[in-house]
Amino acid sequence: MTAGNQGNQAIQPGEMFLGGVIDPVSGQRMQRDIIYDARNLTTHGIIVGMTGSGKTGLGIVMLEEALSSGIPCLILDPKGDMGNLLLNFPSFSPRDFLPWINEAEAKSQATSTDQLAVQISESWRSGLAEWGIGPDRMQKLADSASCTIYTPGSVSGVPINVVGSLVAPRLDWSDSSQAEIGRDEIEGLVSSFLVLARIDADPISSPEHILLANIIEKAWSEGRDLDLGSLISQVRHPPMRKLGVFEIDSFYPQKERDRLAIRLNGLIASPSFAAWMAGPPLDIERMLYSSRGQPQASIIYLAHLSEAERQFVVTLILSRLITWMRRQSGTPDLRALVYMDEVFGFAPPTAEPPSKKQILTILKQGRAYGVGMVLSTQNPVDLDYKAMSNAGTWMIGRLQTERDKARILEGIESVSGQTDMKLFDRLISNLGKRQFVLQSAKAKEPVIFTSRWSMSYLAGPLDRNQIERLTRDHPLRSISISSSSAGAGAAYGTAASTSFKIASAAASQETLRQEGGMEMTRRSSGGFPPASGEISRDESQVAPRVDPSTAVYYLDPSAPWASQVRSMPGGKRLQAGLIARVHLKYDDNKAAVDHTEEWEAIFFPLSKRFDPKSAINVDYDDRDLTSRPPDRAIYLLAKADLDKASYFKEAKSALQDHLVRSRSISILRNPALDLYSRVGESRNDFERRCFQAAEDKADIEMAKLKDKHESSINRIKSQLNNADRRVRELNTDTRQRQQEELLHGAGDLLSGLLGGRRRSLSLGGAASRRSMTIRTQERLRSAEEKKEEKERELEELEDRLAEEISLISDRWKVAADQIEEIKIPLEKADVDVEEMSVLWIPVG
Repeated sequence: MTAGNQGNQAIQPGEMFLGGVIDPVSGQRMQRDIIYDARNLTTHGIIVGMTGSGKTGLGIVMLEEALSSGIPCLILDPKGDMGNLLLNFPSFSPRDFLPWINEAEAKSQATSTDQLAVQISESWRSGLAEWGIGPDRMQKLADSASCTIYTPGSVSGVPINVVGSLVAPRLDWSDSSQAEIGRDEIEGLVSSFLVLARIDADPISSPEHILLANIIEKAWSEGRDLDLGSLISQVRHPPMRKLGVFEIDSFYPQKERDRLAIRLNGLIASPSFAAWMAGPPLDIERMLYSSRGQPQASIIYLAHLSEAERQFVVTLILSRLITWMRRQSGTPDLRALVYMDEVFGFAPPTAEPPSKKQILTILKQGRAYGVGMVLSTQNPVDLDYKAMSNAGTWMIGRLQTERDKARILEGIESVSGQTDMKLFDRLISNLGKRQFVLQSAKAKEPVIFTSRWSMSYLAGPLDRNQIERLTRDHPLRSISISSSSAGAGAAYGTAASTSFKIASAAASQETLRQEGGMEMTRRSSGGFPPASGEISRDESQVAPRVDPSTAVYYLDPSAPWASQVRSMPGGKRLQAGLIARVHLKYDDNKAAVDHTEEWEAIFFPLSKRFDPKSAINVDYDDRDLTSRPPDRAIYLLAKADLDKASYFKEAKSALQDHLVRSRSISILRNPALDLYSRVGESRNDFERRCFQAAEDKADIEMAKLKDKHESSINRIKSQLNNADRRVRELNTDTRQRQQEELLHGAGDLLSGLLGGRRRSLSLGGAASRRSMTIRTQERLRSAEEKKEEKERELEELEDRLAEEISLISDRWKVAADQIEEIKIPLEKADVDVEEMSVLWIPVG
């Protein structure tokens, strides 16, 4: 926010000339302008002021500046004032003002409407001149962007098809983040539609909401568009068998689904509902930018709608905007501005209308994508705190009550705790008409300013007659009205996808055509078929004849594989296919295989000659088929000779031959162990079984090896034990003799002999003890040597045994790994075509 000297000729793109600074002391306008950076509005804004405070004029000034800077605007207009943006008269001719002069005002001033038009044109010229704005700036605004007034539910302005066009958004549903975007849009769509039907439904717990959301998500995730007719048809016959873990009839019984379908059908069958399906489809990209990329202002006129209808439109448009927004790249600049002229009832603090979630989502996430939202309201107490706390720009005009002022002060304080609340209170209390306190998160302190004179003539709220006059020459309106009776009059109509350019009210249809902006493209949908006069030569309202011996079925929309054959739930145009159930028997005596499996497939579409290669493998049961055709079915005539029994006989034979050539089962074999895997047994399981078998084989050889060496081992161990025992005995004997010899005294023999004191016989006893000790020691040494010999012999035997064990183990480990794959083919006698029937599939 900047405040400069008066004079705005130097305003740059992205700058908003909002008005002039007011001296808070004198209350007089100073020679300083308020130039506001448009990027500040990426953090959103709130305009508050009582009736007559000038907030609508300020909002129009802000929109004029945004459009002059090339910023597209989506404007929600509950009161009908925003159409004044189209009342831009650079020539200041009284004739331009005259149609918008209020006769009652002229009478109150005791003048004619012509004279009042002259006065107002001069007043507008001089008022703008005081702000330095002349015809050139006004013409630049007119050239910068076009404005279109859309009137949903009415052909007064440009009608817009907000309900009949359930076109699938371009999303990658396998990407969780994009799937979340799609689900958010679906939630807003379903919530708004149920509000229009006056059904109070919670997205989490209400079966009505859950069913509709699942039907739409299934179609969109499969890349299919919907219209209301096909949606209602699928309420009665949902394209899924379960919701959550419950069967559909347990979760939401058939009688209750019928009541919902009847209620929804009654809504769209009303003649007044035709206007809701008129006009181009809702496309946010085309509402913000022309086909040449020029920014636009799209005004959604809501003044003619009931409260429920307003909720419906606002919720649906904002949910589509959020989807568009999330697909954009990030930017710090203001990419688009969403303006809501009166937010009362759409984001209240104590209730949860469907629109509230969409508004809060934009306020929380819009900044990252450069999408700003400005909300205008008379009573701040009617706005949720979460919405207030997400606003970075506040423009506060005169307030009606102290309660309103207190709510504003609370909201601003929650955003910025540094604000001088006493000063702010004082500033708010002394405001005059068209004066506002500007509080920005980017500014240090609040500023009082008065809004500049708007370039658009402020004629007040416009009624539908005025809207019709204003948009009478709009090319989209003329095309929409001429086509609405055919495209939107039927309850079960056909959705149309339209590429269109939003042009200004003064643009001609020829100009639009030169720009290539209007291309009507038919899209397939699940609506009712056209009248009989529109049936082509290859279609019939009577079911074609089928060979009497062949059963005929119709695809149930809840069949889980319906999307595989590109079935369109609720469709009335039926195309024939064949459904087959075959029993296949695989047998092999050597492998001990005797396996039978069931093979099921759809052959679709059919050619003149049956092609078994066109099989679409499905797993069907009786619940997927019904014998009752849909109402008002149209049959596409098949090229195949379905009326001839020979066709089915040849088809069965061709299918048998094809399956014999193309089908087989694979099993695993271990030739070393002569083992075969079981059908369906995994490789890991078979490997474990082979390893166990190899272990068993190895154990048998180990047992033989044990028998072979057991006697030798036992003999050697026995000899070793005996040798060990002998060593221990001799060792004991030796120690005893040495001890006895020691007791009689060491050296007795020498001392007795040399000393001469002993007799010869006594000396002989000493010598004998010594000799016996020596012999015992020699026997001990001999025993120890024998023991060592037996130990060596046992060790050598164990070494030979270990080597033989390793050879056995290695050989069977190798055997366990010798696994190969073999195939067991079919023979024609093994192929039993149990069933081949005709199946009619809805394709449009």
